[in-house]
Amino acid sequence: MRSLTVVSVVGARPQFIKAASVSRAIRQSHDEILVHSGQHYDYEMSDVFFEQLGIPKPDFNLAVGSGTHARQTGEMMPMLEGLFMEKMPDLVIVYGDTNTTLAAALAAAKISVPIAHVEAGLRSYNRTMPEEINRVLVDHLSELLLCPTRASLSNLEAEGITNGVNLVGDVMLDTARFFAEGVDSGPTLERYGVEAGAYYIATVHRAGNSDNPARLGSIIEALLSLDAPVLWPVHPRTRANLESFGLLDRLETSSRIIVSPPLSYIDTVTMLSEATALITDSGGMQKEAYFFGVPCVTLREETEWMETVELGWNQLVGSETARILAAIEAIKRPSDRPDVYGDGHAAEVIVQVIERHFGLV
Repeated sequence: MRSLTVVSVVGARPQFIKAASVSRAIRQSHDEILVHSGQHYDYEMSDVFFEQLGIPKPDFNLAVGSGTHARQTGEMMPMLEGLFMEKMPDLVIVYGDTNTTLAAALAAAKISVPIAHVEAGLRSYNRTMPEEINRVLVDHLSELLLCPTRASLSNLEAEGITNGVNLVGDVMLDTARFFAEGVDSGPTLERYGVEAGAYYIATVHRAGNSDNPARLGSIIEALLSLDAPVLWPVHPRTRANLESFGLLDRLETSSRIIVSPPLSYIDTVTMLSEATALITDSGGMQKEAYFFGVPCVTLREETEWMETVELGWNQLVGSETARILAAIEAIKRPSDRPDVYGDGHAAEVIVQVIERHFGLV
C-alpha cells in the first residue's frame, strides 16, 4: 500500500487531545508531519500535553502566540502556506474550531491541497462565537468531513454538504479511554485536598464569560455559594481578566474555591471522573463529563453537543448566579448513557476513511 504524506496542524489543548489518537493511528502506515501553531504556548497549556499524551514532538512550531482573532489567523496563514508548498502533502488534517483550524484550512484550500476536518458538522447556531464562524468556514472548505455524531451529519446535510461526509465517532473518547484506564486517583485527590464525589470542578475561558466582568462576577458568586469545594484550574487569559477586574483576591482568599494553574490531561481526566459535577463553558469538557458519567452545568445558552442535554446529562444555564445554583440543585444522574460518541475507535476509522478516499483499500 502506498504511504501518504499527511500534515496535521494543531494549536490548542483540545486539539492536542484529539491528535493524540489520530497521530498514533496514522503513523502505523503513513508519514505524518506535525505542525504546532503555538496558539497555546505556555507549559501548562501546551508542552505538558505533548509529554503526557505521547504526541510526537512537532516537526514545526510557528510560535504565533496570543493576539486578536484576525492577527493570529493572518500571521499563521503565510507560514502554513509556505510549509504546505514546500512539503506538498497528500492531505492536511485540521481539528475542531480554533483560529489555527481556520488558518490551516484557508492556506491549504488556496493551493488546492485536500483538507480533512476532524470534528466536522458541529453547530451552536450562535454566530457571535468566533468558534462557530471557524467551524462553518472550515466545513465548507474540506474534502473529507469526519463527523463525531449523527447530529453533526444532519447539520452538514442541512447546509447542502453531502460529499466526503463520514460518521467516524469522537476521537476525544479514544484518548479519554486510553489514558483513564488504570489511573489511581488517590494521590491526585490528596494533592488538591478533596475527596471523591465531594467536590465540583469548574472551567471558564470563553470570551463571552471571561472578558465580561459582570458575567465573570456572577459565576464567581455562584461558585462561592456551593455546598462543596470547587477546583478551578484557571486559564491564563481568564486569570489576567480576574486580576484586571479586581476579582482574583476574592477567589484566592476563599476556602471554598481551590484556584490552580491549568491541569495536565491526566490530572484533568482524574479530577473530572471523580467530581460531583462539572461547571464549564468549554465545549470538549462537556463531552468528557459525559464519557465519565459526570453531570455537567454549562455556562452558555447553547452547545454543539446537544446529545448531552437531550439525554439529561447537561444543563445550559448561562452566567446568572441564580440559574447556576438552581441547576446545581437539580442535578441528577440519568440511568441511561448511550454510546452516542462511538466506541472509542474513531481514530482507526478516520485512517480507514482516508485510505479509502485515496484508493488505497
